[in-house]
Amino acid sequence: MGDRRKKTVLFEQLARVGKALGNGKRLELLDLLAQGERSVENLAATAGLGLSTASAHLQVLKQAGLVTTRRDGTKIHYDLAGLDVARLYEQLRTVAGDRVAEVERAREDYLGTGGALAGEGTAEREVSRDELLARAARGEIAVLDVRPPEEYAAAHIPGAVSIPLAELPERLDELPAEQEVVAYCRGAWCVLAHEAVDLLRARGRRARRLEDGLLEWRLDELPVDTGRVARGPAGSGG
Repeated sequence: MGDRRKKTVLFEQLARVGKALGNGKRLELLDLLAQGERSVENLAATAGLGLSTASAHLQVLKQAGLVTTRRDGTKIHYDLAGLDVARLYEQLRTVAGDRVAEVERAREDYLGTGGALAGEGTAEREVSRDELLARAARGEIAVLDVRPPEEYAAAHIPGAVSIPLAELPERLDELPAEQEVVAYCRGAWCVLAHEAVDLLRARGRRARRLEDGLLEWRLDELPVDTGRVARGPAGSGG
């Protein structure tokens, strides 16, 4: 029948991962790290945390084996321990959204309903990963990454132009006026692409968003590029 004490120890060790995930700010840090390696300072600022608080949360994640560290001089950089951690985080979101009504209500409240208020359906607002790949290969769309530059540099959809959301109103001329724009951001729970599409449409551009974001793109093992920010050609649109 096995040793009860040893079985208890086994499940207590398993619970270390569950306990590490049992905090909203730690989940937000995992969401950010799913985009690529980040410094403690960057993570703290983006998540709205003090440096010491962010460091404490990251240490809990590290002790549970969910993140790794790299030292660069005096700076400490964190990254997910592997793609399996990203899959665990994505599955947690899915189960919570399916089983806890408050999660779905909070998600809808955060993301907003956008064009759905005017009776607009999903097809009028979203593009699937397959459609994006096919239409981008034919040169029919401009792919727009509205995340911060450091996230774009860590990993982005090949051919995507980087224009952070805050800069979009002043940089519209970097997007070709004759093409539909497909915007994307971090993932299915990221609001940046929703706001980008609303802004573009308000300026008379044809725009939709990727159905989810880079997290799901990477989990589907689709190609990504890394490196410096790519800017659209000046004067390429109006």
